[in-house]
Amino acid sequence: MNLETFKTSLDSDRPREGMSRALQALWYQAKGDWEEAHRQAQAEDDEDGAWVHAHLHRVEGDIRNAGYWYRRAGRPESSAPLADEWEAIARALLSSRSEDGD
Repeated sequence: MNLETFKTSLDSDRPREGMSRALQALWYQAKGDWEEAHRQAQAEDDEDGAWVHAHLHRVEGDIRNAGYWYRRAGRPESSAPLADEWEAIARALLSSRSEDGD
């Protein structure tokens, strides 16, 4: 899946089958469901999930908590506009899934 396909999937009622929890978290966040996005990010116990988790806490305005999750993700804290960071994370996650054969 590429970024355009991922964005198009936002017109659906549910995320596509086979989507990682980190991508599902971004999907739900884009749909305006922060709580479900947060649940999905918490369930992805790896660096991808931590990166999305950090972004979600930025969205929430909890910068201190976001910093913790950026460190867990091995990523620098972002100060990019939220929409730009969302897209950068989505691109990176989709790119890594493509390399894995998805």
